[in-house]
Order: sequence, then structure tokens, then C-alpha cells
Amino acid sequence: MALDDPTMEPWDAYGQEIYDYWKGITDVSEIIEREDGLIDVSHGPQMYFAPFREWTSELQEAMKHVRGRVLDIGCGAGRVSLHLQEQGHEVVAIDISPLAVEVSRQRGVKEVHLLSINQVSSRLGTFDTIVMMGNNFGLFANFRRARWILRRWHSMTSPDGRIIAQTLDPYQTENPDHLAYHAWNRQRGRMGGQARIRVRYKRSIGRWFDYLFVSQEEMRDLVVGTGWHVARTILSSGPTYVAVLEKD
Repeated sequence: MALDDPTMEPWDAYGQEIYDYWKGITDVSEIIEREDGLIDVSHGPQMYFAPFREWTSELQEAMKHVRGRVLDIGCGAGRVSLHLQEQGHEVVAIDISPLAVEVSRQRGVKEVHLLSINQVSSRLGTFDTIVMMGNNFGLFANFRRARWILRRWHSMTSPDGRIIAQTLDPYQTENPDHLAYHAWNRQRGRMGGQARIRVRYKRSIGRWFDYLFVSQEEMRDLVVGTGWHVARTILSSGPTYVAVLEKD
């Protein structure tokens, strides 16, 4: 797909906002719709393009723990992959958005594939570090799938492999809409921070998907028995944090 190709997947709202920003349209907002009807508007995709010097302190600190060959999960516009390439790492990036993959490629990411997190396998090779920035721990979707994928990743990482994942503690809120949603989730047998959402941009409506937010305690419980443990946690001034997982 060339960047001047007007053919775009109608469901790729996320990719279309990234594409527009890359093409110079800076007035771009991202709308997140939750299954309970809540609508949230973000500041748009500019953070997906931000250079390292503009990253938050916890993300900058997280990059110090990256080593060896890297798999970038949910690469978006490629900011993490590009930074790590500049640092001399061999990086393989993946995203489920066709337009995000194309923008990453055009921006200079050397190896980027159109793949979902569920399709990651040893066919991509062995990795020393797997990074999940931009709250992309959420791409695990739910407790059961997270544990299945973590076990799978254990076999496709080096003996001293690690996972560096950013997430958000969903319970650091007093918003009644969020608290009610947490309670509804638990009534349905879901984790409190498991959100079913979709992205809307202009006339494009993304597909519904589950996105998992977890507290630090939930993170530690989730990884037990997967071959991984939380080796360290990098905190921010707010609810987001980065966990560095290492092998047992």
C-alpha cells in the first residue's frame, strides 16, 4: 500500500488518524468509545510521533532496560522502534493496523509486519527484549489470553529475555463512570480493568476489542506460573507505570 493510495480499510480508524497526522494534518483527535456508551476524546496521535526527548520520564527510564534483539508490540507510528534502531538494536515491529505499518515503514522502521499479538511466533526468530509501550500491555486483552501469550513468548525469547510493558492502574480514579464499569466487569466475571472499546475517527469506526488495564498487584498475580515475574516497576506521577518482566 503506497501512502498516496486512497484505498484504506474502513475499520482502520486508528491507522487513518496516524496517516493523516503523518501527511501534515495536525488537527487530529482520537475518539474512544466504550461498550457502556462512554465516549472519550484524546489529544490525537502526536504522541505516537514524539521524539525521545519528549517522552515521559518512565518511558525514558524503561528504554535503559532494553537489550539485544527487540520485538516492538503495537508499534503505531514507530517511535519506539526508531529510537531503538538509533541505539543500535535490531528491531522487529508489528501492528494490526495496515496504515500504521505503512507509516512506520515510511518513517524508517527497517522491519515491520502486519500482525496481531496473537500471531507472534518463533517464525520471527528469538528476541532478547519485547517492548509494549503506549499502555500496550492492554493488548493481552484478558487474563486467560495474557497467560497463554506469556507462556508462548517464554519459548521465543533468550534465556535472559525480558518484557518491558507499560500499563495503567485503572483503580486510581474517583470517576463514577469508571467505578461503575469496574463493578459491571466483575459481575460478568471479567477483570475490573478489562475494557471493551473501539476507535472512531471521522467516518471510520474501528472494530470492538478488549484492552486490559491492571494494577501492580494484578500484574504480579497474572504472571505467576507463566515463566515470568515482575523484576522491577518504574512509576510515573500518575496511574501509568512500566513493569519489567524477567524469566523465573
